[in-house]
Amino acid sequence: MNTSKLISEINSGKYDDLFLDIYADESRMAYQKQRYSDAINAFVEAFGECDECDVEGGIEIYSAPGRSEIGGNHTDHQHGEILAASIDLDAIGIVNKTEDNVITVISQGYPLIKVSLDELSVKEDLRGTTEALIRGVADGFVRHGYKVGGFNAYITSDVLIGAGLSSSAAYEVLIGNILSGLYNGMTVSPEEIAVIGQYAENEHFGKPCGLMDQMACSCGNMVHVDFADAKDPKVEKITFDLNKHGYSLCITDTKGSHSDLTSDYAAIPAEMKKVASFFGKDVLLGIELSELLENMTSIRALAGDRAVLRAMHFIRENERVKKETEALLADDTEAFLDLVKASGNSSYKYLQNVYSPADFMHQNVSLALAISEDILGDDGACRVHGGGFAGTIQAFVKNDAVAEYRKRMDGIFGEGSCSVLLIRKYGGMRVL
Repeated sequence: MNTSKLISEINSGKYDDLFLDIYADESRMAYQKQRYSDAINAFVEAFGECDECDVEGGIEIYSAPGRSEIGGNHTDHQHGEILAASIDLDAIGIVNKTEDNVITVISQGYPLIKVSLDELSVKEDLRGTTEALIRGVADGFVRHGYKVGGFNAYITSDVLIGAGLSSSAAYEVLIGNILSGLYNGMTVSPEEIAVIGQYAENEHFGKPCGLMDQMACSCGNMVHVDFADAKDPKVEKITFDLNKHGYSLCITDTKGSHSDLTSDYAAIPAEMKKVASFFGKDVLLGIELSELLENMTSIRALAGDRAVLRAMHFIRENERVKKETEALLADDTEAFLDLVKASGNSSYKYLQNVYSPADFMHQNVSLALAISEDILGDDGACRVHGGGFAGTIQAFVKNDAVAEYRKRMDGIFGEGSCSVLLIRKYGGMRVL
């Protein structure tokens, strides 16, 4: 069948159950159907009609969600533990296989990108670009012994860029699933796709991120991940229905500038590793708080006070993740929310990633947290979300208070700043 027939089937409701299974929100069904139809039309406009546009031989459709960090702020890069969830915002790719050994991608609103697979070494002049991410994922597949090949793709995403929901990780996971589907029979595991995505971001893109973002986007649902063995992370899926317990997950984009924050992000793992080096280790995992306190004077001289505070955050935050996981598994919402508050307090005071010290006059995240605490009182919890310094905060808000919370936050940070997210049970996947 051709693409027109596929669009007709989408609009007729043939895939409604599939979309509901993926996105878990019947109220947005019309939006998803229009979004998929528009993306297919955009693919045809860019690359031409397929005579055999069916699941087997023509176009294929892939999806990768954004993520929300639930617990474990800046613990992954020290081989710690995290708690995160895939969300109902995603990147989708309309794709067809080609024989030219070139990946050609058009992302909505951006120029066409061509990546030759003949030579995939790191290129310094491409750092920080989308092309670097695509090259990096392809390079990672080759390094892991998997096949790669050419394809055309039109990609559109409703994962908010710069809002701490991991739009770049979703993109990496999407490209990874496309290569897995087209050339490896969908046999590359979600965990391995996540590792490859991190490699692309670290080595090709030039951002020293941990593995949390990619793992949460790739695996789906709510996941507790232990990175003690970085090459073989232990993933535990958790099913927890926030709505059943009377709460919603809200994310507010505070519209802070993300420009020139790479050094702020990079300083966190660098300072933590500086403390770890005092103990002859590469990362902080395994160092007890008592050891840190006993050697405080020497460590301060070696790494500085902020590094010590950040190390204290890691040790305590890592313990909190275990307790948060236990609380969720026990359906103990009160204990979970208390731990979320403690995590936010630690990130603000010890990790110090709520605003950039280079731009202390602008504290969008600090302001959003202060307002949220005023609105929520004891009936909820809030914390900095993701990498920090700019961007988003996370809040667990009672269902009957969501409308007022959104109104207040949108009134300060702009219409549409506050979003209510659903947890999606699928990570990266082939949709059709």
